[in-house]
Amino acid sequence: MQSKELEQTLVLIKPDALKNSLTGYVLSQLSEFHSGLRFAGLKVVYVSRMLAEEHYAEHRGKVFYPSLIEYIRGRIHYPDAPHKQRVIAIVYQGPDAVKRVRDLAGPTNPHDARQEKPGCIRSLGTVVPLTDAEGKIIGERMDNLIHASATPEEAEHEIKLWFRTSEIPPFMRAFPVQQNEEVHFYYKDDKLYTQHEPGSTCVLAPGDVMWESDITALGLISEGKQAPCTLQAVVAKYLTNETPERQ
Repeated sequence: MQSKELEQTLVLIKPDALKNSLTGYVLSQLSEFHSGLRFAGLKVVYVSRMLAEEHYAEHRGKVFYPSLIEYIRGRIHYPDAPHKQRVIAIVYQGPDAVKRVRDLAGPTNPHDARQEKPGCIRSLGTVVPLTDAEGKIIGERMDNLIHASATPEEAEHEIKLWFRTSEIPPFMRAFPVQQNEEVHFYYKDDKLYTQHEPGSTCVLAPGDVMWESDITALGLISEGKQAPCTLQAVVAKYLTNETPERQ
């Protein structure tokens, strides 16, 4: 982080909060009056499978992982209404942004939230049992209304995953950016190209401004070298709100 004033955190208002008309409540609880924080970026996102899987990569392989992916994509709460399948992604900025939002959100588990911090945002959530084909309970999914970054390091990763630099005003960008000088990068079918391929998406063109770490990662990947993040973690935000067949 460049300074305490520029500390940032990511908040996702999840589909269960949207379905239960709690958006206004969440925004009120996280308002500058209550949190001392300001908006640095906000958008409505149709969550692609790629974005969902990168966001929850640490849970891959766990029993609740498939349900978690469907949950954040809005397919559980809006199974027959794809036009309602979305989340609201917000970057909050200000001193101790991560801690302040986590304090207002409360414990991750809604049952714990009601016991330990009544009145916090997640105390209005619920825990859903997960069953196998025979109806046996094999785990649980926490429908806890919002996501909030746990650490400043996690916040940086998540903000770069969900937001392009152009979606955050220049003087509110907390992480280094870089202007691309001459390279084109295109994405298609989990592969990176330096020349246009039919059906590919342009991720980076000359003159574009991008997170510095993303440009570094694309350069390493294009050379067949190990990058600090996956290709999908860089390009997911560029496929945000594309037509579903391209996601």
